Amino acid sequence: MIKIGVLGAGHLGKIHIREIKTIQSFDLVGFYDPDPETAAFAEKEFNIPSFDSIESLLEAVDAIDIVTPTLSHFECAKKAILAGKHFFVEKPLTNTVEEAEELVALVAETNLKVQVGHVERFNPAFLEAQKFKLKPMFIEGHRLAEFKPRGTDVSVVLDLMIHDIDIILSIVDSPVASISASGLPVISDNIDIANARIEFENGCVANLTASRVSLKTERKLRIFQKNAYITIDFFKKELNVFQMREIEDGEDLTDKMVIDPGDGKTKKEILYNSPQPGAVNAIHLELECFADAIINDKTPVVSIEDGFKSLKLAHSVLDKIENLMLKSSLH
Repeated sequence: MIKIGVLGAGHLGKIHIREIKTIQSFDLVGFYDPDPETAAFAEKEFNIPSFDSIESLLEAVDAIDIVTPTLSHFECAKKAILAGKHFFVEKPLTNTVEEAEELVALVAETNLKVQVGHVERFNPAFLEAQKFKLKPMFIEGHRLAEFKPRGTDVSVVLDLMIHDIDIILSIVDSPVASISASGLPVISDNIDIANARIEFENGCVANLTASRVSLKTERKLRIFQKNAYITIDFFKKELNVFQMREIEDGEDLTDKMVIDPGDGKTKKEILYNSPQPGAVNAIHLELECFADAIINDKTPVVSIEDGFKSLKLAHSVLDKIENLMLKSSLH
């Protein structure tokens, strides 16, 4: 069993503690949280020891789960690396690209397993969608949430949009060619609503919108590709797939949805499929995968390099927004 500790016992930290306790590969040694009230509550709630420092917890474990505010990810992760401990770190990997570069370089000199908590990779609707050949040429993403003070220590790009950035980087097999973006702060001091257009060298275009000042919750990705249209609803965990196939001469068209493009071109049938994703607890599954990577010496599903690529692209989007805001303030 892997001796593991949790850094951070806030909202998400409590969820992680609860899930780790049910994973057989893990022996949950304890946790550390600098807030005395939070620590006392978690210690009583989960019946596990509260450690008095990050260092004392690191000494007692083989691996650490970092579920602290984004601004502290770098410090916690660096301590884990220097102590020779595998670690899972919530997304985004770090607050800045420079911090992430340093971590990637440090990890490269070790055999440590590092997984970044891009939990949507484990969403049952996305797992089901991957059974279809995803070769997107246009992607439309909307990630909208009601305002909550938690998470406003970073912009909506690092808080919400980065989920979709990670997903598109995992399914678009091409380098980024160009980025344009806009956004602004609405309620917090950071950017609360943002839109980005990301163009890839293979011609694929992703148009992403993220907002934390919405009246509704929506987490949808619409994928358009040759002969297919796929919608992934990450919030409702639903998948809808529309595919087209060419109809052969003499084929019976009764009860079929048919498109006739005219000009003597081949007719096409629209095939609709709404597969039911399995009942997957995404956080549980991502933590299980982290354990599996350690036990079987495998590269984690969402590696530190994946986390770095997503963070780098998110910061490129942020740079575009901040430059635009600076220009508009000068006029």
